[in-house]
Amino acid sequence: MARNFQAVVIGVSTGGVYALQTLLGQLPADFSLPILIVQHIGPEAGSGLAKLLDERCALRVKEADEQDEILPGTVYLAPPNYHLLVERGGFLALSADPHVSFARPSVDVLFESAAAVFGPHLIGVVLTGANFDGSRGLKTIKQKGGVAIVQDPADAAARQMPLAAMAATAVDYVLALDGMAALLQKLAPGRTAMSHKGRGAR
Repeated sequence: MARNFQAVVIGVSTGGVYALQTLLGQLPADFSLPILIVQHIGPEAGSGLAKLLDERCALRVKEADEQDEILPGTVYLAPPNYHLLVERGGFLALSADPHVSFARPSVDVLFESAAAVFGPHLIGVVLTGANFDGSRGLKTIKQKGGVAIVQDPADAAARQMPLAAMAATAVDYVLALDGMAALLQKLAPGRTAMSHKGRGAR
């Protein structure tokens, strides 16, 4: 697909720890796109998931902070009890606004804000989950010209999020978790010059 993609957004809920370990663990250190993730977590969950993923993945994984610059080859995880949003200019914002789709952080909030900034240069991914969060956001990504990827419901620990996303919009790719990393590498434009994980800034 001849398109200069600029970012990947991922939404996941039930079964997400395994799904994220699998997907991110298969991406190389020089994967060229930033990845922004909402995993449904409780408000008191702490930052353990970001640390776990960072230890097990070649990419740098961090919990998103207010006004983080969105860098290539870096994974940003929404912190507990905050919505994660993309702002124009390539920065992140956190919001304590009310729950959306019964969730904070909400996949829809991330997807819709990212679609507004990146338009057709955005890749949206909906993984396993037990509700419908992400379906409206993935529809917005498609309306802005982006690409929609959904985990095969038969492959998901919880089918509801993938099924809701597929019902909401025309999806470009439906595939098992093990095929996602290869697809993202195929869509990503080139590779980073070096791994940001090796730069020492955490």
